[in-house]
Amino acid sequence: MVTVAPPAGARSIAEILDEARTRLDRLGPLETDAAIRDGAILIDIRPAAQRAEHGEIPGALIIERNVLEWRLDPRSDARLPFADSYDLPVIITCQEGYTSSLAAAALQDLGLHRATDLDGGFRAWKEAGLPTTN
Repeated sequence: MVTVAPPAGARSIAEILDEARTRLDRLGPLETDAAIRDGAILIDIRPAAQRAEHGEIPGALIIERNVLEWRLDPRSDARLPFADSYDLPVIITCQEGYTSSLAAAALQDLGLHRATDLDGGFRAWKEAGLPTTN
């Protein structure tokens, strides 16, 4: 239990997550599947251990969370070759859809206005009966 008052202006992670989600047009698993078929890029930001334990979504691009902004910022020297447009349709997934919301909001902060996330993450995708690999 925290016994010290937070500093002025500090926000809880719940508040930060709520604010991030107000900016996102989050997609469910079936909507994500359709968006991928229409050309959106699904990016899995989970660490290798989670992917190994739970499986992966076939075709998802693996970019772990710690380098995501550098790989997708069109101004970054470390960007991936396809990341040359602010109009890039990107859908971020994590295990349950929490970290992905924060990551998608960070991409929007870079100017990637179409960035969003998979509501419920990999877990929701798998529960929807969509393809996974182990």
